[in-house]
Amino acid sequence: MRWGDMDALGHVNNTVYFRYMEQARMEWLFAQTRSGSGYDDGRGPVIVNASCNFLLPLVYPGDVEVRMYLGSPGRSSVGSYYDVIADGKKYADGAAKIVWIDVGTGRPTPLPESIAAPLRDLAA
Repeated sequence: MRWGDMDALGHVNNTVYFRYMEQARMEWLFAQTRSGSGYDDGRGPVIVNASCNFLLPLVYPGDVEVRMYLGSPGRSSVGSYYDVIADGKKYADGAAKIVWIDVGTGRPTPLPESIAAPLRDLAA
């Protein structure tokens, strides 16, 4: 956590939890694509919805761990799920639906096989 993550009420601002989840998602994406964006071939991910359940307030100072899980892949999307953990306790959980799109058209496009195949294998 950073001091600037806090708000006037003395705890980490609600919007920052979404940034923590975003960072976990970007780390995963970078590991999959070996680039910073995933849009090298004119296709890439967007988030179509996101949610967070705030279970306990995070308070500076401390370290936060975000655990990310992926659901079964669809044709063009996959659900992502998150646990926000500090001091061995879950402070929040959340979800975001990731959809691959064609950047030129803005329309959904099939998930890359490098993303979908391992997830299908896990589900089998």
